[in-house]
Amino acid sequence: MCPYLANSGFGVHVTDKNLGLQDSWYATNQFLLEVIFRTRMEKYDCLTNDSSSASAIFVPYYAGLDVGRYLWDYNVSFKDALGVDVAKWLSEQPEWKRMTGRDHFFVAGRIAFDFRRNINNENGWGNKFMSLPESMNMTMLTIETMSWTNEFAIPYPTHFHPSSDYELVEWQRRIRGRRRRYLFSFAGVPRPFRRDSIRNEIIQQCLASKSLCKWLDCNSEPNKCDNPIEVMNVFQDSVFCLQPPGDSYTRRSAFDSIVAGCIPVFFHPISAYVQYLWYFPKEYSKYSVFIPENLVKHGNISINETLLQFSQHRIMEMRQEVVKLIPKIIYIDRRKEYEGEIHEDAFDIAVERVLERINKVRKEIKKGKDPSIGFAQGNSWKAKLSGTEQEHVWDEFLW
Repeated sequence: MCPYLANSGFGVHVTDKNLGLQDSWYATNQFLLEVIFRTRMEKYDCLTNDSSSASAIFVPYYAGLDVGRYLWDYNVSFKDALGVDVAKWLSEQPEWKRMTGRDHFFVAGRIAFDFRRNINNENGWGNKFMSLPESMNMTMLTIETMSWTNEFAIPYPTHFHPSSDYELVEWQRRIRGRRRRYLFSFAGVPRPFRRDSIRNEIIQQCLASKSLCKWLDCNSEPNKCDNPIEVMNVFQDSVFCLQPPGDSYTRRSAFDSIVAGCIPVFFHPISAYVQYLWYFPKEYSKYSVFIPENLVKHGNISINETLLQFSQHRIMEMRQEVVKLIPKIIYIDRRKEYEGEIHEDAFDIAVERVLERINKVRKEIKKGKDPSIGFAQGNSWKAKLSGTEQEHVWDEFLW
């Protein structure tokens, strides 16, 4: 993990003539969002040392790095210890009492499932940090949420971290007009022991499509999928990039493909559409393709034939939408001073939306209403989607 902590969590600098923009690329670990976010927070324009005047309290607890040490082969006392201490300490601070923690938020660099072990379960996966009473009063930003209403998904860190608008706009210009060799591609490994996985079918369809599809095998030695140059070269050469669920519903690969100007193909709404509500357009067909995974699993659909139905004009429209998404889903390098305007990035959007959420709660308290109602509601994808056009679209896929 230590090499990935270089450059404030961006990882080791990467250079490649095919990528260009030599100062913008890093070997960024997908689980280092906590470090990246804290570095950005230290540069945030509206920080204050006076907590009484703060609109929100950022908790710089590296929850993912903490639990990541103990996920395998450790007892629950190791998994839970630091998180329990953090929650207890926070609840004893004067800042907590103002809104009983509902103005506190933190970032988790792992999926929410890793922090949601039932508080009475001593044998389950992960720790119980988000099941603690104190944590129920906080807002968690994470790379993948569950159905709780105090969890919000923000993008995985990609390998692209420009430090100026010039670098960002230049990259968008390059990939917008790039010629692409493959109709579609997939970077990943099969999941032969998971009955619900469609990866085996996807790989078989890719291999059967021959020159139309490129499979980047992550089982290869050395692992090409750990090399950002290999991944980005494949995605830049592809019109569509397949994003099936893996160990969990979401993938960092989806954001890598967007950076490459490759149109993502999703197979389950939890992989994107009901996750990143702050970042992706409600009209998912503008920037992506949705193929229900059950149709692939049962051999009822050909990915090749489905994607061949898109006209060149439609592909260009979708790619334009994908390229427009890039500023919103990357974490810009703000370590250097930059004079001039720069696009709003994933960090900016997250902080803005958290402040909106906390201000809404603050207004409810002033009206004498109970702030706990709906704040941390479980098993409620519908509550999270309330007020969006997707409120009922995904009913058959959600629980």
